[in-house]
Amino acid sequence: MEVYTQMKHVRIAAMVLAVCLLVACQSVALAQNLGAAPQSNVAVQGQTGAQPEGAFLNFVNWVGNVIAPVGAGVAVLGGIVSYASGRGYVRWIGTALGLLAVSGLTRLLEFWIAQGTGGVS
Repeated sequence: MEVYTQMKHVRIAAMVLAVCLLVACQSVALAQNLGAAPQSNVAVQGQTGAQPEGAFLNFVNWVGNVIAPVGAGVAVLGGIVSYASGRGYVRWIGTALGLLAVSGLTRLLEFWIAQGTGGVS
């Protein structure tokens, strides 16, 4: 009976994982579609998000503006939960600070690129 229960839990976990992967793949596929509109404010003038330079810039922006700040928020939440349960929380806060540093550096690079497209003044 115990083996049957374990296999049932494995099947449920596999189904949940499959649904999560399906949702993630669908959102990534929708994010890749720019339609007929060109990507504006790219580092390489005349490039669109469909070309390698524009796609790389979109990826860097996505990491710096979406993933790192959200990850920092989750790490802060993890630190709060760890502190409330009496466990170590410093690594969570360090992770949050590191993710915010990554976000800040990518934003700084983005600013430098935007300032550098006009030439040296």
